[in-house]
Amino acid sequence: MSTYRLTPLLDLKIDLVLECMLLGRVWASFRLPPPSLKMEKDLDGQGSTEAGSDGHEPTSVLQADLDDIDTGDSIYQKKARVLNHALQEVGMGRYQWGLFIVTGFGYFADNLWPIVTGLILPGVIAEFKFNGAFLKLGQNIGLLVGAAFWGVGADIWGRKVSFNLTLLITGVFAVAAGGSPNFVVLTSLVSVWSVGVGGNLPVDSSIFLEFVPATHQYLLTILSIWWAFGQLFGSLIAWPLIANFSCPSDATTCPRSENQGWRYFLYTMGGVMLVLWAIRFFVFKLYESPKYLMGKGNDQGAVDVVYKLAAHNRTSSTLKVDDLQRLGVYSGSDTREVTSGNARDVLKGRLALFGWDHMKPLFATRKLAYSTSLLIALWALIGLAFPLYNSFVTFYLSSRGTHFGDGSVYITYRNQVILSVIGVPGALLAGYMVELPVLGRRGTLAISTLLTGVFILASTTARNSNALLGWNCAYSFTSNVMYGVLYAITPELFPTKDRGTGNALTATANRIFGVMAPIIALYANITTAVPVWIAGAIFLGAGLIALALPYESRGKASL
Repeated sequence: MSTYRLTPLLDLKIDLVLECMLLGRVWASFRLPPPSLKMEKDLDGQGSTEAGSDGHEPTSVLQADLDDIDTGDSIYQKKARVLNHALQEVGMGRYQWGLFIVTGFGYFADNLWPIVTGLILPGVIAEFKFNGAFLKLGQNIGLLVGAAFWGVGADIWGRKVSFNLTLLITGVFAVAAGGSPNFVVLTSLVSVWSVGVGGNLPVDSSIFLEFVPATHQYLLTILSIWWAFGQLFGSLIAWPLIANFSCPSDATTCPRSENQGWRYFLYTMGGVMLVLWAIRFFVFKLYESPKYLMGKGNDQGAVDVVYKLAAHNRTSSTLKVDDLQRLGVYSGSDTREVTSGNARDVLKGRLALFGWDHMKPLFATRKLAYSTSLLIALWALIGLAFPLYNSFVTFYLSSRGTHFGDGSVYITYRNQVILSVIGVPGALLAGYMVELPVLGRRGTLAISTLLTGVFILASTTARNSNALLGWNCAYSFTSNVMYGVLYAITPELFPTKDRGTGNALTATANRIFGVMAPIIALYANITTAVPVWIAGAIFLGAGLIALALPYESRGKASL
């Protein structure tokens, strides 16, 4: 057995997963052939020719695609092109399918925990008698810190550290939150577990994109199906626990002994996170990203990882260290760090890594700066609209249901499960639409965002519970398409060397505006249609911004 093989347990699991994913691959066979298939044919046609064996990187459709995004550093782009060819040569295999699962855990957690906070909100308000917006505020502050810290950190100390800690933090503090004696302790623990949650998407999307060959980048969009599963899973577990172990909705007092449902729910969800963390840490062997290592000046390390990938996939690679080194020294591969002197100097040196100099490459050229700015604006607007509406959807449905005469806990959580189920096929549709030449990433993102806003506004016309549920089902479907594309196009438009930082910037903007949602709720009546009108209008504006993005990443290998 090769020293680079996965553990036998993981080998068996991946075999089972591959069989379970057969339906998805059959579905993919009916997709319109994307330009990337032509790229694969060109590269495969080179046989065993070494990348750069004649002193030049391989010429293909891939080269023209990479030149579309100018990072301001030609050496980095040339080296990235060689590594893209090497990943294409290794192919989509066992390692990448395993990565599809374990990075999916991060997407799963990212949508699960904001939903968790919304699902426990009625119960904790009944027991602790406090303004629920403070709980959402604490959560969004934690998400903000997590997005900024783990995302930028992934570009400084690598992807593996962030990848291996986020779910552990979430699980430990979620279990602890189940025993909270008052709302102050609960809100504090929610903030801490959210620090872990906030780092999942910026890191996990980068990891998957940096290991998958260009011909399969569309899977980054389909990866968001885990995001939809997170909402569905949380709703299904909350339904029996909270509905059966909570105080009646008309109770004047709600002691802890009669309101254990939300606590059981937190224990269960926290335990699930610890299981998923254990699979990541003990079962799956994550290697550092080859492009990240190259961006740090470690060409040998990048080549070693490519060989390990080839061994896992039972293929081979012709990549050699000289193929990278002959292209020159990448100007950004400065790995110097202050490690000597007094503690104050060391601390200042480490904190300096988080400064503006680390973000400057994202604005290196006018077009790249324009793209980065629009992505930040897009994430910021959606960051305000989504929690303003979705985080309070249970509360909103309950209040409107009461008006319609069916506001029971059972009906409320039944509707939440229905909304969650509707979102699952949205991720699959997104994976298909992004490869259509007439739409691509930008067109799909714009249409789905605009439709999300339209359906939110239309929900205010509902005059009975079924009509309201119908509009919310339409919103759930289109918003899952929207997020599937947004989570894919964002890392695709950032170069690997700065991808973690770019993801952190967009996610931080998303969380900053997300903090504003509960603040608005503190001064507005969330049982009226006002938050709905605000959220709908914001989504409409975000859809127009999506059309203005200067790059289309369909059929193009990421840098």
